[in-house]
Amino acid sequence: MTIQDIQNDIVDEFSMFDDWMQRYEYMIELGKSLPLIEEQYKTEENIIKGCQSKVWVHAELEDDKLLFTADSDAIITKGIIAILIRAFSGQKPQDIINADTSFIDDIGLKEHLSPTRANGLVSMIKQLKLYAIAYQTQLN
Repeated sequence: MTIQDIQNDIVDEFSMFDDWMQRYEYMIELGKSLPLIEEQYKTEENIIKGCQSKVWVHAELEDDKLLFTADSDAIITKGIIAILIRAFSGQKPQDIINADTSFIDDIGLKEHLSPTRANGLVSMIKQLKLYAIAYQTQLN
């Protein structure tokens, strides 16, 4: 599946819920299904700067595709990173770099987060794309 296909699925899933309490509950469930980062990668250099809570992300290249694992010490934040990893993990670095992230606006996520969580969301997207740029440079 392409990033766009996955993002469309996420938008469709969120549109099934009538209110934001249900959407938060769904995000928490997504966080529970997150491919967890191994303890050895829960290091200072894998923490995403700009997040109020701690979010660790690890990336590795396998068969020219970037695989992400992550964890957070906050349940909502864990759900947010789970959504991003679902959209980007298993994709080619160049596709991640070029990916549009407007699906975040389509599900209404940014407008329903506190300003600090919204900043954290932006930092997460930025970090995932920075990993993609770093790995794309290695591929060239």
